[in-house]
Amino acid sequence: MTYDAGMLIAVDRGDRQALARHKALLTARRPPTVPAGVLAQVWRSGRQAELARVVGSCDVEPLTEVLARAVGVLAASTGHPDVVDLSVVEGALRRGDRVATSDPADLLRAGLPPGRITVV
Repeated sequence: MTYDAGMLIAVDRGDRQALARHKALLTARRPPTVPAGVLAQVWRSGRQAELARVVGSCDVEPLTEVLARAVGVLAASTGHPDVVDLSVVEGALRRGDRVATSDPADLLRAGLPPGRITVV
């Protein structure tokens, strides 16, 4: 599972369903991935204790040069302008992940198949 900003915002707000979904992934020993750009979109202060706890149990994927090039290729093929959305999609496609998001339309436009989306 890859988390988009919508999932992390839900966690930060204490959404019980989002927190239960996260706990289930950890129980199954399948830690989710958070692209670094997604974390940058939602992180605002050191007072986001729930968000910090959840992110601390995730794999935060940096945007390396190799990944940046792959995201650029995806941008060219989809015409989608948002590199954070594209980094979510590129990583999910590469890993075979579903994506937890509150905005499926953006991810569909970025090339993620509908069957790979979990709406939070």
